[in-house]
Amino acid sequence: QVQLVESGGGLVQPGGSLRLSCAASGSIFSIYAMGWYRQAPGKQRELVATITSAGSTTYADSVKGRFTISRDNAKNTVYLQMNSLKPEDTAVYSCNANGRDITFNDFGSWGQGSQVTVSS
Repeated sequence: QVQLVESGGGLVQPGGSLRLSCAASGSIFSIYAMGWYRQAPGKQRELVATITSAGSTTYADSVKGRFTISRDNAKNTVYLQMNSLKPEDTAVYSCNANGRDITFNDFGSWGQGSQVTVSS
């Protein structure tokens, strides 16, 4: 099994910054891609950003230029640096990892979710 543990959510004022972290552990052979998703109240979950093991990134249009995704492959950890936060960024942020475990079976795992609230 592969577990993802997130940290770093919280309350921040508009224009502020937060950094989310997500560490994967367990029976990991390799991780292909890691990403962040968010779900605001009454809305569907949406992709925020993804990053491959080679470092290729994708971003939702709504966060381009404000959010940066990065990863430490040695630590199986992905980060989301969020700057210039807006009230509309308020959501539960969840990390996701897809890869192969030590039995060479593919896995897809989710973190527990972290609340990010942007409010004055």
